[in-house]
Amino acid sequence: MKTLTNRDFDEVYRKYAPMVLRRCRAILKDEEKALDAMQDVFLRILDSKCKIKEVCSSLFYVTATRVCLNKIRSDKLRSGPDFDVISETVADSFSEAERDKIEAGIILEKIFSGRDKKDALIATLHFVDGLTLEETAGQVGMSVSGVRKRISELKKYSSQIMDRG
Repeated sequence: MKTLTNRDFDEVYRKYAPMVLRRCRAILKDEEKALDAMQDVFLRILDSKCKIKEVCSSLFYVTATRVCLNKIRSDKLRSGPDFDVISETVADSFSEAERDKIEAGIILEKIFSGRDKKDALIATLHFVDGLTLEETAGQVGMSVSGVRKRISELKKYSSQIMDRG
């Protein structure tokens, strides 16, 4: 078995970089992401200090595929659902009133995801059911100032969400 030296790596890079870049472009469909992925492929192989009998294209091809698929997965996890696609689908399938209701639901989901469940209950009791701050506080077992503070925080947070689009 032969350890991959820096000089060997330069030769390998010149030989296989075009193939790796083509593979990354084909999977990612984005030049900048493809270039980043190509670098990740070679770094991964160099960092692993892998001992190989013979450098072969399949090592780079498989590694490029894995790196690109991992990038796609991580991008999807970070970005969440594509609200533009959802919006277009909704626009084609429902009446305007139904679309407004669904869009409001999506916005509310964005606002309340990751927040305390009590926030959604407070907002529903106060804004939807029309309860006063005192009545809402009694229903959720909190002080009036605690409910007021949560509503204020929700308003600020929802403004930020709406500003981001």
